[in-house]
Amino acid sequence: MKVLLMGNPNVGKSVIFSRLTGVHVIASNYPGTTVGYTHGYMKLGEEMAEVIDVPGTYTLEPTCDAEEIASRMLAEGEVVINVVNATNLERNLYLTLQLLEKHVPVIVALNVWDDTKHRGIHIDLEKLRSLLGVPVIPTVAVTGQGVKELAESIPHAISPAAPARSRDERWSAVGDIIEQVQRITHRHHTWTERLEDASVSPLTGGAMALAVLAAAFFVVRFIGEGLIAHVLDPLFQNVWAPAILKISSFLGGGGLLHDVIVGKVVAGEIDFVESFGLLSTGIYIPFAMVLPYIIAFYLVLGILEDTGYLPRLAVLMDTFMHRLGLHGYAIIPTLLGFGCNVPAVLSTRILESKRERFIAATLISVAVPCAALQAMIFGMVGAHGEQYVAIVYGTLFVSWIILGFILNHTTKGFSPELLIEIPPYRLPSLQTVFKKLWMRVRGFLKEAIPIILGAVAVINVLYFFGIFDDIARFTAPVVSGLLGLPEEAITALVVGFLRKDMAMGMLAPLALSAEQLVVSSVVLSMFFPCIATFVVLLRELGVRNMFKSAGVMIVAALLAGGILNLIF
Repeated sequence: MKVLLMGNPNVGKSVIFSRLTGVHVIASNYPGTTVGYTHGYMKLGEEMAEVIDVPGTYTLEPTCDAEEIASRMLAEGEVVINVVNATNLERNLYLTLQLLEKHVPVIVALNVWDDTKHRGIHIDLEKLRSLLGVPVIPTVAVTGQGVKELAESIPHAISPAAPARSRDERWSAVGDIIEQVQRITHRHHTWTERLEDASVSPLTGGAMALAVLAAAFFVVRFIGEGLIAHVLDPLFQNVWAPAILKISSFLGGGGLLHDVIVGKVVAGEIDFVESFGLLSTGIYIPFAMVLPYIIAFYLVLGILEDTGYLPRLAVLMDTFMHRLGLHGYAIIPTLLGFGCNVPAVLSTRILESKRERFIAATLISVAVPCAALQAMIFGMVGAHGEQYVAIVYGTLFVSWIILGFILNHTTKGFSPELLIEIPPYRLPSLQTVFKKLWMRVRGFLKEAIPIILGAVAVINVLYFFGIFDDIARFTAPVVSGLLGLPEEAITALVVGFLRKDMAMGMLAPLALSAEQLVVSSVVLSMFFPCIATFVVLLRELGVRNMFKSAGVMIVAALLAGGILNLIF
């Protein structure tokens, strides 16, 4: 049996899914799309039933990719559990009536049932069951209340003879149902409701957003850098490096095969960033450079998702972000890019259309420097005066705005309006947060590692045959003429593909002036992304759009650097 969990976004579907399926879950993309969903299995009597957490949708008349996929998946299900937010019954019942019209067996899970009492909402369950003609089970997903009864009701799902209605008729029917089953009594606002109101007010909401995002940024860096410094770097240096040196000795210490598998060995030591072998850099990049930030980011994202804050941040920023072809949710990956571009580009999955994901990922890659690069900018450029650092960040910000306007008017497709359910604030379930964290991390490693290893192998071969030296000689006129930098700077720009903070460090021996450091910092920030971000862009955007995005980066970097050089 195939059971579909369907409902509006932010009604608790994922938590109910977690309660039903336990740990046996699989994260997938719907074929031909980047719209993700999760499926797992539960014991239902003597058989195993597949449970699918369908992308959240408000209607079966699709307005975005996620709603389109939800409508298609409906045809694949044998039973639908329609998860409804009991505190916003009127908004949720529109989808319920559409599902009943499809003549598929339906059970309604009336979730967030505990909050109805807190909010003075009284729902006549028996009357609601009678009017809908299907089982209605009150649930509290975060505590598990009602989930056992919900599972036991699956074999008794009913497909009532519901008439087909027009949109207006459906809303009229919703109003009639609400009038008969729901009664609201007066009560005083709780402190959480006052906090909810403050979260979307422009003044207090803006201050709260800065505080929350600063805290998220700090936690991502603290966890990511802590894992690198205290766990993964020591593990690689003390355990993995000696093993690689033994393999190096076995392979003769040189030659193409040695350089591809092991990489460069200098004075009997392995530099995991610069050696660039499959077993050195190819393993170090995904596990020691990227994975710690992925873990930290997805942990923070899961907590923010389950507390109910993200929809409020999206509403707060929606008007401004729409001018860049995005909606409010895009501010989250944008700001997270200041920690690391990899999880930032990954998080563009929360955006609904391919157009938005392309614009957001491109803007992040072009104009949002990662934490490691920022540290080098402050150290090297800041040594000549704070005004030069301000010029770097001002140029990046202006480029972000201008490029956003250009992409908004030139990229085909549409950016949907921000139509989201804003849930009440709740304490997150740690079990659910860690389960989502495990699924997301596993999915990243499964998809990213083969691409990173392939990229490392190809680039290593290019280095071995001296092709990068040819690239340096070929681009020297542009570097010297357009950007006003010495020819040797091209090596740093090329190395920026591996790691941008290391590339900035390679500029130090060139004795650049303050103006040249500003130009090189801006170009390095906006130029082709590091290999880890490149891999994620390839995965999220596809080959064609990744090359489009890369083209935008190169053109924007050269224009910004050329204009700065001209001004100086």
